[in-house]
Amino acid sequence: MNETTSTAGNAVDQKIPLPRCAALGLQHVLVMYAGTVAVPLIVGGALGLSKADIAFLINADLLAAGIATLIQALGLWGFGIRMPVMMGVTFAAVGPMIAIGIDPSLGLPAIYGATIAAGIFGMLVAPLMGRLLGVFPPLVTGTVITLIGISLMGVAINWAAGGQPTVTHVVDGVRMAAANPDYGDPAKLAIAAFVLLVVLAITRFGKGLIANIAILLGILAGVVVSLALGQMHFDGMEEASWVAVTTPLHFGLPRFEFTAVVSMCIVMLITLVESTGMFLALSAITGRRMTPELLTRGLRADGLGTVIGGVFNTFPYTSFSQNVGLVTVTGVRSRYVAAMGGVFLILLALLPKLAHLVASVPSFVLGGAGIVMFGMVAATGVRILGSIDYAQNRHALYVIAISIGLGLIPTLSPNFFQHLPDWTHPITHSGIVLGTCAAVLLNLFYHGVLSRERAFALAASTSHASE
Repeated sequence: MNETTSTAGNAVDQKIPLPRCAALGLQHVLVMYAGTVAVPLIVGGALGLSKADIAFLINADLLAAGIATLIQALGLWGFGIRMPVMMGVTFAAVGPMIAIGIDPSLGLPAIYGATIAAGIFGMLVAPLMGRLLGVFPPLVTGTVITLIGISLMGVAINWAAGGQPTVTHVVDGVRMAAANPDYGDPAKLAIAAFVLLVVLAITRFGKGLIANIAILLGILAGVVVSLALGQMHFDGMEEASWVAVTTPLHFGLPRFEFTAVVSMCIVMLITLVESTGMFLALSAITGRRMTPELLTRGLRADGLGTVIGGVFNTFPYTSFSQNVGLVTVTGVRSRYVAAMGGVFLILLALLPKLAHLVASVPSFVLGGAGIVMFGMVAATGVRILGSIDYAQNRHALYVIAISIGLGLIPTLSPNFFQHLPDWTHPITHSGIVLGTCAAVLLNLFYHGVLSRERAFALAASTSHASE
């Protein structure tokens, strides 16, 4: 190991004075905050939860993210990569969780049961990821990430339009859908467009931290406008406590339904592949040499974080790429900065009024930011796919085309699989799961399994491309 690498590696364990460490940790939280709270807002809205329940999900999410971040950054027995990693809910889980949750026979308890089972599965397969990585080359991961972004774009569009295009009424005991008269209200579209323009302006002219939190600042600008126009309401804010502790199993005991568990285990594999690439990239950035044991510890912590998420009423966790990018931008490699960020997340989780405030943000404000946020997910996938040599991989386009085509079925035609048995719904009603299965099988059919060395090299280069 040369002197430069040794110095960089030692920087990972550097203890920074508390005031500077706190400021840098808060910066990490600001960069990830909008993405962190987006998943509870999406899932809670899709399942028709009350504002109080969505606020509870946000607090639970922040708490689990903080605990998972501390485990990753500081280490706990055989868990944690001990590098500057911030943990947050993966967007890959959104589609499968909504597919599980909207099924009347399953609901939130089945989501949490599947999440806990997927976390345990992740811990068990973590040592095998070196071999499994050959099944998830950039062709597969790029296709899946693109599909995730495209699938989520429907959420952002409905947010911007002010809700769902249809509303349900009960007439003579029969549930009937009717067109939502407020959908696409020009005033709401105007505010969504304003938020989008603010984000664009900040990304164009802002620098440093300001540019890195453009989405969060865009949402804040939309909130100010909504307040001025009387479009933001705080029903239930007074009843919310100033300080409260998130309780485990708040929504009941978890249910372990087979197809729900299978769909979430597929998501867990996607998460582990993404994390592997992120850890390899972070190793290059920090100068800390990646070993099989260190990689296993990091992936195991992903699994443990997901179990913690299921127990504390939230969702699967992964390392956030935007925070890995921030390590590059700031040049600060200390893992204690990430740990301080974890502490801030836990402190934020103790403030129900803040979570209620976030849950009160109008959907059309979130829509303007969501178009950017979810579009960037899709763009990241496209960027990864752009690194493929299509001349040498002449069947790659078939893998991409068919996988995305199948993956969009639940989004474009929700009733396509309505005559299949109910137990298949967690898989057939999730475009992400369908698209992932198709991409993996088609890639195996056309290209087989990559060697371990080639898979690790491509994972590292892919992660660099996605930052």
